[in-house]
Amino acid sequence: MSKSYVGTSPVRNEDKRLLTGQALFVDDVQLPGMLHAAFVRSDHAHALIRGIDVSAALAREGVVAVITAEDLGDYWQPGPLLVPPPPIDGIVFNQASQVPLAKDRVRHVGEPVVMVVAESRYVAEDALTDVVVDYEPLDPVVDLERALADDAPVIHPQLGTNLAAHVVQRHGDYDAAKTDAHLVINRRFHYDRGAAAAMENRCVAARWDPRAEELTIWDTTQAPIPIRNGLARMLGLLESRVRVVAPFVGGGFGPKIMMFYPEEVLIPWITLRLGRPVKWTEDRQENFFATTQERSQIHDAEIAFAADGKILGIRDFFFHDTGAYDPYGLTVPINSQCTLLGPYDVPAYHSEFRAVFTNRTTVTPVRGAGRQHGVFVMERLLDIAARELGLDPSEIRRRNYLRKDEFPHTFQILFQDFAPLYYDSGNYAPALEAALDIVGRDTFRAEQAQARAEGRHIGLGVVSYVEGTGIGPYEGARVTIEPSGQVRVATGLGTQGQGHYTAFAQIVADVLDVDVERVHVVTGDTREFGWGTGTFASRGAVVAGSACHEAAQAVRKKVIETGARVLGAQPDQVELADGAVRVRDEPSRMMGLGELAGHANPMRGAVVPGTEPGLEATAYFGPDHGSTASGVHAMVVEVDAETAMVKILRYIVVHDCGKLINPVIVAGQVQGGVAHGIGNAFYEQLIYDESGQLQNASFMDYLLPTAMDVPRVEMAHRETAAPLNPLGLKGVGEAGCIPTGACFAQAVEDALPHLALEIREIPLSPSRLWELLRDAEPATRAPHADLGGRAEAVAAD
Repeated sequence: MSKSYVGTSPVRNEDKRLLTGQALFVDDVQLPGMLHAAFVRSDHAHALIRGIDVSAALAREGVVAVITAEDLGDYWQPGPLLVPPPPIDGIVFNQASQVPLAKDRVRHVGEPVVMVVAESRYVAEDALTDVVVDYEPLDPVVDLERALADDAPVIHPQLGTNLAAHVVQRHGDYDAAKTDAHLVINRRFHYDRGAAAAMENRCVAARWDPRAEELTIWDTTQAPIPIRNGLARMLGLLESRVRVVAPFVGGGFGPKIMMFYPEEVLIPWITLRLGRPVKWTEDRQENFFATTQERSQIHDAEIAFAADGKILGIRDFFFHDTGAYDPYGLTVPINSQCTLLGPYDVPAYHSEFRAVFTNRTTVTPVRGAGRQHGVFVMERLLDIAARELGLDPSEIRRRNYLRKDEFPHTFQILFQDFAPLYYDSGNYAPALEAALDIVGRDTFRAEQAQARAEGRHIGLGVVSYVEGTGIGPYEGARVTIEPSGQVRVATGLGTQGQGHYTAFAQIVADVLDVDVERVHVVTGDTREFGWGTGTFASRGAVVAGSACHEAAQAVRKKVIETGARVLGAQPDQVELADGAVRVRDEPSRMMGLGELAGHANPMRGAVVPGTEPGLEATAYFGPDHGSTASGVHAMVVEVDAETAMVKILRYIVVHDCGKLINPVIVAGQVQGGVAHGIGNAFYEQLIYDESGQLQNASFMDYLLPTAMDVPRVEMAHRETAAPLNPLGLKGVGEAGCIPTGACFAQAVEDALPHLALEIREIPLSPSRLWELLRDAEPATRAPHADLGGRAEAVAAD
C-alpha cells in the first residue's frame, strides 16, 4: 500500500460546501406551492382541555387547515417506546409516551394542542392567536420527591401513579463492606436540567408525489431510517414509498433522535391530506419547551473505604426526572447507574433509582446521556474521601483504578444493551500520569502558592471517567468503484457535523489504496441506503466505520479476483496500488480501477456463475458489546472570591478512544464536548418555578458559554485498541462533556482551601456559587501539598 490515511488529518471534504453556503439544511428546502405550519402550545404545565374553538383561525385569509386531536381520527396514537428497559429482576416500568396533539389534558408547558397550516409562516403564526382553548388548570407536579407523595396530582390517570420506573441493581454485599469499613461517607448530590441548544433547531418538510407515489420527508433527525420505517407504518405506506432525507444537520446532541416528535408525525400526515408540500421550522423559544431535555437527578450516595483508601463498596439511591413522558425508556438513568462505577474496582455496589413523571418537558439523552450524573457522584465522593483520609485526590484514584491485566472486565449489573456491564479494554493509570505531567506535577503547587501570596485563588481539578461507546444493534455500508475511478460510499447513518464524510472516506481509501479525495460519502438518505439505526451513543465511527471497512474489504477482494482474470494472472500475484490493480512482479501489467470497473460490468456475455457484476459490496457490522472509552480531565481555574466569577485558565484532556481515524476531527469533537461540559458546569440551568413555568426560555436568560469562556483544550491521546471491531475504534463524541462538572467542582474547591467548601450540585452559576461561598465555614484542613508519585502508574503501564 502506497498511502495510509487512517491516523492522519486530511482536510474535511464536507467543509467546502459548508463554508461556501452550498450545504443543504432542511429549512433550505423550498418547494412550489409549499405551505407552512405553526402550533398552538399549552401555556399551562398541567390542565384539562374543556374545549377548543378554531373558527376564527379558519376564517383568516391564507389559512388552509386547522387541526386538533379530534381531527386526526385513528391516526391519533401515543408514540412508540423507543428503547425497552433491560430485563432487570424486579423492575417496575410504567410507559406513557407522547401524543401527536394533546387530547383532554396537557402535561407540560409547550405541549402542542393545535396545528395551523397556512400559505406562509407569518399567516400561520398570526392565526395561532385566533384559536381559543378552554383550559381548566390542575396542580402541577414539579418537585421530584413530592411527585411520589400519596396526595400528589397524578399526571397520567391511567397509571394511577407518577412513578415511571423503579430499578434496583447490585453486585457484591454492600452491607458487609460497610461493616468492615474504616471510613463511610454519605452525601446528597443534585444534578439539574439543561438544554441541548443545537445551533439549528428542529425542522420537518414533506412532499407527496402522486405520480411516483412517493412521500419525501426532509428531517433534522439523527435516525433517518427508523423515522422512515415508523412513518411508513403509521401512514399505511410501503417503506419503499417513503424517503427520508437528513441532510446537513446543525448539531444533534441526542434530542434529534427522539421518535416521534409530534411535528414529525403531523407534517407528513397533513401533506398527504392536502396534497401540497408543508414545512415547519422550530423557533428558538419553541426549542426550550418542545425539544427534549436532560439532567435532573437527586442522588443519596454512600461509599465505604478501607484505611488505605481502597473502595469497599458504594450504595446509591436516586430520583430521575423523566418529564411528562418516557418514550426513551430508562436509557438515561441506566447510564447514570452504570457509569457511576467509572474506571474503578468496586467490589460491592447497590444502586436503586426511581424515575418520576413531572409536568416538565420530556427527558431524553442529551450529549453524555446521564453519564455526567454518575461520574459526578463518584468523583465527588472520592474527593471528599481524599480529604478525610489525608490523600491527594489523584492518589486516591490511583489506588482504586482497575489494572490493565483485569480486562476485559464485567460488572454483574445490566447495561442498556441488555447485557452485563462490560469493559472491553483500558489502561487508566497512565492517562492520569500524562495529565499531571501536562499540568506540571512538579511546579503547579508552587505556582498556586505564589498566586495566593498575590491574592489570587487558583485551583486544580483532576478527574477520571469511562464511557460506553459503539453499541449496536448494527449499521451498514455500500462501497462502489465507478467507471470514472471514483469510489462511492453510502451508509444510512445521519451526520450532524462529526466529520463522517471524511472519516469514512479515510477508512475506505486505505483499504482500496486510492486517494481520499476520490472517495465520496453519502449519508442520511434512505433512498441511498435503507438499513441501519442512527447516530447516537458515540457509535458512528465504531459501528458504521467498521461496516465501511468490511464493505471495502469485500470490494478489494473483487478487485483482486477481477484484476487477476483481466490481467491473466493468479489472484496471489495481483496487488492494489495508487488507484490501480497490477501484477506484483510486472508492474507494467496494470489497469486503473475505473477501467477495471468497466470489465466487471460487461455489456455482452454471461455473468460467470457464482460471481456478481460490478465492483460493489454491502456489509453490516453489529458488535457483541460496546467499546469502552476512557480518559482524564484536568482543569485549572481562578476564582474571584468576592464576585464568585470563575475563569478557566487551562483545560487538559487525556483521552483513549482507541485508534484515531482523524486526529484533528477527534480534537474538534473533544473541544466541542468540553465547551458543552463547561456550559453544563457553570452556566446552563433550566429554571422552573412551582407552577411548572420555565423562567429562562431565551438566550437572554439561559446562559451559554461563549468563545471567551472556553479555553483551547490541551490534549494527549492514548490508543488502547478496542478488541471487538476490526479497526480498534472507540467513540469520542461525548467524552468532552461527561466529567466536566466534577472537574470544575474539584478545581473550585482547590482554589479556596481556606473555606470548608463542598460543592454537591451542578450546574452552578455565579450567583449560586456566591451563596455557597457566603455560607461556607472556615476550613480546618490543610491544602494539598503535592500531586502524588508515579510508581504505581509506571508499573501499570
